[in-house]
Amino acid sequence: MSKEVVAILLLALGGFLVGGVYSTWKTAKFMAVVLGVAALLALGGAAFWLLS
Repeated sequence: MSKEVVAILLLALGGFLVGGVYSTWKTAKFMAVVLGVAALLALGGAAFWLLS
């Protein structure tokens, strides 16, 4: 798998997780925070993957 494909998949996963944060914030704040941390890791991983 090429470098760009992995980064795009990580960006897509991060976007999906950010949507989860948005939809769960009012009902389950702890789960929204967990999803937010996972989203930050995915987006940071994508940036690191592209820059390395």
